[in-house]
Amino acid sequence: MASTAQAIRMALHYGEKHLGLKDVFGQDVGAPLGGVFTATQGLKTAWNSPLDERGIIGMAMGIAMAGDRCVAEIQFADYIFNTIDLLKIAGNTLWCTNGQMQLPMVVMTPVGAGIFGSVYHSHSFDAWASRLPGWKIVMPSNPLDAYGLMLAAIQDPNPVLYLKSKALMRHKGDELIPGEPADEKELKAMIDKPVQNPDGWKPRWPDLQEYIVPIGKGKITRSGEHITVVTYSRMVHLCDEAADKLREEGISVEVIDLRSIYPYDWQMIKSSIEKTGRVLFVNEDTEVTNFGEHLAYRATQECFYQLMARPRVVAGKNLPGIGLHPNLEKNSVPQLHDIEIAIREVVAEVP
Repeated sequence: MASTAQAIRMALHYGEKHLGLKDVFGQDVGAPLGGVFTATQGLKTAWNSPLDERGIIGMAMGIAMAGDRCVAEIQFADYIFNTIDLLKIAGNTLWCTNGQMQLPMVVMTPVGAGIFGSVYHSHSFDAWASRLPGWKIVMPSNPLDAYGLMLAAIQDPNPVLYLKSKALMRHKGDELIPGEPADEKELKAMIDKPVQNPDGWKPRWPDLQEYIVPIGKGKITRSGEHITVVTYSRMVHLCDEAADKLREEGISVEVIDLRSIYPYDWQMIKSSIEKTGRVLFVNEDTEVTNFGEHLAYRATQECFYQLMARPRVVAGKNLPGIGLHPNLEKNSVPQLHDIEIAIREVVAEVP
C-alpha cells in the first residue's frame, strides 16, 4: 500500500498528465530533494523556489490569475503565517472581481505535531485556515483520501488549502489507489528515488486512474450508537483506536472523519448527533478559538433538543509553543487516553 507521501506524489503526477497542472513549486520541491517528505519527487513540473513564503504565494496567485493550474508548497505550516494577507486577497479575488477572475491554485503545507519538531515544526493551521473566506480547506487522514482530495483540489477553479499531517506522511493505507500496484515493494521501485546511485533516475509511473473525494463530504469510519466523535487528519486514527477499545467496554462510538473542514459535512454531523444524542469534537489545534468550538456552538444551536449531554472539545493546550522533549509534545496535544477519558465522561453525563 502507498504511503501518504507516495499518494500525494501520484496525485500530482496524475494532475500533470490529465488535469492541466503546469507548476508544482516551493522550497526544495524540485530536484534533487523532491520535498522534505518526498511528496513531489520525480514530477516533471516541480521546481525550487527561494526561501520566501510570500513570494511562493504571490507567484501562485500570478500563475492562477493567468489561467494556469498550480500547486505551491509552504515547506511547513509553521512558516505560513507571514502570508495571511496574501491568502486573504486570494480568497477574496473571485468576489472582488464579481466572478470574473478565478484562481485555480492549491497551497499545500504539512501541519500538526507528531514528529517532535518543537516550536517551529509542530503547530497546526486549521483554525486559522477556517477563517479565510473564499478558500476550501482539506485535511486527509489516509493515502486514498490524500490522492482523491488532491485531484479534487487541482480541479477546483478557486483556491484550496491542502493541509497534510506531518505525522501521517509515512503512514500506509489499507486501500489501494486506483492503478497502484498491490506490491508496495514494486511501487517503491517504480516511484521512489533510490538513496544509493540516484544519478539518472526517472520514475516509472503506474497507470493511475481518476479517483475523486468530493470536497465537503465526510466519512463515517466507525459506526456507533452512544456518542458521535467528529475529527479529521491525524486524530482520526486515535479516535478510531479509542472507539475500538471502548467497544469492548460496551460503549458504542461513531467516528466521523470530516476530510474537509471547509466546506464541512454538517448534514452528516447533524444526523449522527440526532442518533447518538452526544458529541465530542477532537483536533490538535490550540483549544482557544478552535475550529471544534465553532462546531460545538453549531451543534448546540441546531441540535439542542436532541442532545443528552453538553458538546465537548478535546484540543491542544493553549500554549505559546510545543516543546522539543517528547513529554512536552505529548502533554500539549491530545493523546489516546485524553480522547478515551473525554468519551467516557460525555457518555456518563445524564440530563
